[in-house]
Amino acid sequence: MNPAKRATELRKLIDYHNYKYYVEAQPEISDREFDQLLAELQQIEAEHPELITPDSPTQRVGGQPIEGFVTVRHREPMLSIDNTYSAAELKEFDRRVRKLLGSEPVTYVVEPKIDGVAISLTYENGLLTVGATRGDGERGDDVTHNLKTIRELPLRLRTDQPPRLVEVRGEVYMTRADLVHLNRQRQAEGLEPLANPRNTTAGTLKLLDPRLAAQRRLRLFTYALGAAEGVELKTHQQLLQLLKTWGFPVNPHIQAFDSIHDVIKYCDQWAERRNELPYDIDGLVIKVDDLEQRRRLGATSKAPRWAVAYKFAAEQALTRLKAIDVQVGKSGTLTPVAHLEPVQLGGTTVKRATLHNADEIARKDIRVGDMVVVEKAGEIIPYIVRSEPTVRTGAERVFHFPTECPVCGSPVRRDSGGVFYRCTGRNCVAQLKKRLRSFAQRNAMDIEGLGEEMIDRLVETGLVHSIPDLYRLKMDDLLELERVGQKSAQNLLDGIEASKQRGLARVLTGLGIPHVGEHVAELLAQEFGDIDALMAATPERLSQVPGIGPVLAENIHQYFQSETGRHTVEELRKLGVKLSEEIRPKPKAGETPLAGKTVVVTGTLSRYSREEIEDLIRRLGGKAAGSVSRKTDYIVAGDKPGSKLDKARALGIPILSEEEFERLIGR
Repeated sequence: MNPAKRATELRKLIDYHNYKYYVEAQPEISDREFDQLLAELQQIEAEHPELITPDSPTQRVGGQPIEGFVTVRHREPMLSIDNTYSAAELKEFDRRVRKLLGSEPVTYVVEPKIDGVAISLTYENGLLTVGATRGDGERGDDVTHNLKTIRELPLRLRTDQPPRLVEVRGEVYMTRADLVHLNRQRQAEGLEPLANPRNTTAGTLKLLDPRLAAQRRLRLFTYALGAAEGVELKTHQQLLQLLKTWGFPVNPHIQAFDSIHDVIKYCDQWAERRNELPYDIDGLVIKVDDLEQRRRLGATSKAPRWAVAYKFAAEQALTRLKAIDVQVGKSGTLTPVAHLEPVQLGGTTVKRATLHNADEIARKDIRVGDMVVVEKAGEIIPYIVRSEPTVRTGAERVFHFPTECPVCGSPVRRDSGGVFYRCTGRNCVAQLKKRLRSFAQRNAMDIEGLGEEMIDRLVETGLVHSIPDLYRLKMDDLLELERVGQKSAQNLLDGIEASKQRGLARVLTGLGIPHVGEHVAELLAQEFGDIDALMAATPERLSQVPGIGPVLAENIHQYFQSETGRHTVEELRKLGVKLSEEIRPKPKAGETPLAGKTVVVTGTLSRYSREEIEDLIRRLGGKAAGSVSRKTDYIVAGDKPGSKLDKARALGIPILSEEEFERLIGR
């Protein structure tokens, strides 16, 4: 067959089977047969590049990383929706709607509120041209390169008569199972697990390299239109059917009701059933079905009057605390972990929960054998909210921290004036393994191939006794390890060699100096420029660095004056590790809106991870602080802010939403 005709035929076949699989959930061929079709198309396009089209399924993944994000304006604003938390509030919403519409009958459409990231998809003459995040509702980031990696997103509308222009609105999300799979991969590589599906989705859309985004299985549901030319509809239900016809996935659990009482019953049902879904929902969205009624109801400056979100309460469960053990961290910190009688929570079986530290256990009066309330509010490891002392039997036991390290047997000492207990052993295997994992993680030395399993083997076989020993490893050493072949050994050695050029900030991040993370490491590297100047600094000099107080300054000074610290630095120097950093010019006061300003971030942001926004604050000359004080100039508040927001209000500190922050810095 003619290559051009076959390529066209294959594209239609692949789009058809994508539609059957993702939209109708009725696949007609196996995954292997689908992959064979795609491979054949890739082969034809490789041999005939002139046949490649923008909407070809082969163009979903494989482009080069972009240099940065472009801000795009939505043709119609993406308004937020007001929240409700009770049946009474839903009845009040219904009362307001019926008051404005008089005696007209009202139908409500109820949709699961997907806990993901809102996006807008622009199609011109049926072809996807731009995919953007919601942003501040007026403007968002162009993330088309990453959205194209979503298999269920049509690159071309499934219609012979597409509208000249249409904006499709939806939510990108990740299933819990896909996050578990991703975290297993990350942990095998020595990386920290990602917290929850929503944050992971937001972070994935902000990746510059679509090849990395493609490795994370993002998914899509659509539910609305923005700007549209030549589209005539009367109801929201007609719109949802049109979206399915065009090839978009629409949530199958959407229902319509003529009374608010039936709406409330449906909301109550899903509050109980939400864990049956493979993805997270944090509530339901209730919308007036009739589009003409919506037009007359209108909107406030922030939200439509014809829609409201019903939010679920945080999930809790009651179970018994069977035991408490301690884990040893990279700096010797003993962290208590609760072992629970298995209980269903958030769609998973929970067996462990964090207890933070000794003071937290004492404050909550948590004892071994207690019945405890466990909460899972979007995090991977749940936490214990409180104990239930009224049901104690007398068999419960107060927990005491061990006096000896459970791994190496060295004495345990509590920090002077602090809340943490630490192992004092200099050769504790548990500490060494954690230090190596910290050193190898992506935000530090980013050593490919040095995952948790490999670290365990290197330490337990005696090949590695310290961080510098990594740079002494040879091929013969690695080939002696069980299940390590030539290729994996070479990949590890290449990763170790590449890490030598990461620079001072990344080295400091990975060394495991108490309380020195990525942010403090960057401050130190930019202040001193090289390791010698840093090691020579007195506590007084260190505390002059903005963001470093006297206690932290003393910790840093003690590390570099200790035998272990000085020996580690000298060994890394001899082994060729770069211990200097290029110092960026510091913006002067007035040069940027944040120059000389102290900014605190609280809550979950939609467009930035915590690390990204704090790095942006620093690059603009500001100080990204971890706590609120009278010296704080701004607080940026995201979703579910903590007590920092209350303190900022009490002190009269300006509070910025994510959108207001971006307007402040000129984005």
